[in-house]
This record gives sequence, C-alpha cells and structure tokens, in this order.
Amino acid sequence: MSNFQDDSIFWIEVNKIKPNPYQPRTEFDQNRLNDLAESIKQYGILQPLVVTRLEITRDDGGLMTQYELIAGERRYRAAKIAGLPRVPAIIRSGEEDERMKLEMAIIENLQREDLNPIDRARAFFQLASEFNFKHHEIARKLGKSREYVSNTIRLLSLPDKMQEAIVCGKVSEGHARPMMMLKDRPEEQETLFKEVLYKKITVREAEDIARKIAQDKIRRKEYKYDPEIVEIENKLSQSLGTRVQIERKEVGGKIVIDYFSSNDLRTILDLINSTGTVKGVGDMLDKYISENEGGGILVDSINLKEEMEDVNDDFYFDKNKDDNSENEEEIYSIRNFSI
Repeated sequence: MSNFQDDSIFWIEVNKIKPNPYQPRTEFDQNRLNDLAESIKQYGILQPLVVTRLEITRDDGGLMTQYELIAGERRYRAAKIAGLPRVPAIIRSGEEDERMKLEMAIIENLQREDLNPIDRARAFFQLASEFNFKHHEIARKLGKSREYVSNTIRLLSLPDKMQEAIVCGKVSEGHARPMMMLKDRPEEQETLFKEVLYKKITVREAEDIARKIAQDKIRRKEYKYDPEIVEIENKLSQSLGTRVQIERKEVGGKIVIDYFSSNDLRTILDLINSTGTVKGVGDMLDKYISENEGGGILVDSINLKEEMEDVNDDFYFDKNKDDNSENEEEIYSIRNFSI
C-alpha cells in the first residue's frame, strides 16, 4: 500500500477532481447532501478527501494534472453544491490500483455506515468476482465475519424489485433473510414480500412464516409425494386467495389457511358458505368412522364396557356424592357414552 504524500493536506480545485469509478455507493440522499452543504458553508470541510494524482496527456502533447477521488464522495458532492472552489485533500503518492480504490471506498462507507445493504452486497461481490478476494479475506479487511460477507452477497439473489425495496428502506435487511429462504418457491417468496411491504409484519413474524413453509417442505418428503394433495392445495389457494397448506399425517391431516384481518376471516367464511350446505363439526369424522367400521378402527362396545367396569367410580367421582342424585346406573350407562 502506498503512503500518503508527506502526510500533507493540499487544497485542490474541485473541477480537477473526478469521482471514484469504483464507488460502491449508488444512492445519495439529496436532502442529506444539502444539509451537509449548508454545514460546509458554515464550518468548512473538517475531514480532508483522499485522492490519487493522474498525469493526462493533452491533445497538444502537454500534460494535465487531474485527481481521482478515493474516499470522501459525499463531502466532494456537498462541496460542489456549496460552491467551494477548492477542497482539502490528502494525495496518495503513486498510482493506486483499481482494487485498492474499491477497497478504500468500501471501508470508508462501512465505517460511516453509509452503504445500504444492496450497495454493500454489490461491493462485496465486485471484490470477490473482479479482484478474486475470498470471502474470509474481505471479512478480515473489514473486521467482519465470513458469514456476514457471504450472507450479504446472498441478498443479490433476490428479485430486482425486492432489492429496490431494500435500497429504498421499505424492507429491512432482517426481513430480506426470511425471503431468501424461499428462493426456490417464488410464489411464496412474492407473497411474503407483499406481507412485509403492506401488512408491516415484523422480522420475527416473517421468519416464522418462512420457517413453517420450509418445515412443510421437509414434512412432505417424509410422506410419499401425492400430486393430488398438491393440486388440491393449489386449488384451495386460488379459490380463497391466500396461502393454504395441507399437512398430512398418518391418518388424515389438517388444512392451514392464512389470513390477515377480521375481514379476511369473513371473506373466507363467505366463500365456504357459498356452497349452501351446512355441515356439523363432527360430520367429517363420523363419515370416516362409518367408512372404516369393522376394520378395527372403532372400539368394540363390549370391550369398552368391560374396561369401564374395572375402573373404580371413586377415580372419577366424589365419594360423598348426594344420595338423592339421579340413578347412577342410568347416568353411567354405556348408552350415554359417545365414542
């Protein structure tokens, strides 16, 4: 790494400085730049820019001096807004390679926490792809963990509109990680994105949804793949307009329907009631029992009666019950038990 030129600060004309072509930051808040410009008008630039000196040959054969910015992009832009003719800068002696320019720009922005997550991910990816940095090498230079670097780069696997939402601050980096868990299920990922965007669900809620979907995928592997179940699940989702999951078990299963408000519940109820048929809460179970009767599913009433007779009544009832109570034989008759 080359040294600063005599560790001295030089005053350089603003129009002779050109931006760093490897600046990782692509978004600059104009209001914050204007605020910085006002501060610079009053107090000046308190921290000098860092530049490298370039000798450029003119058309007439002469040499022209230019400076390329390495660090201090916001101060440079704000100085132009403030109308400063010159800015303080430290000149790096010798030509810096492209990797060093990018590295310094990233470090400066990270130290100031100026990079949004997507710009940071692009910068890490550029260091890895163009300059052959390993993830652990990037992490060591920035004082971060290798996992931090790898997970940040994974943000670039999200669809463009989700990345844009992160850049604009509509979706946090914490929300983005559950969405990345669903990259192989784009419809579910899109639905979760909309829930984050419009329903304002928390990071924990987003993680729970993604985790349930992932667990459902694992559970499906435990059972033989049933295309009919998948087809029914898709049709239910389309009919109700929300996420529907069918969880299979050894016998039967359950249906999980997502909703987001009381109005959603009423809408689902109206759709279900549109069949015009009113069912009892036990109808489906009764149908299952009748279809499997004689196959060992039902408990034989005689065996049940024998087992009940072996149980001391004191196990269930108070010994000091009222003698005037209804006839015990009638009350505890097997006829009054439903199976």
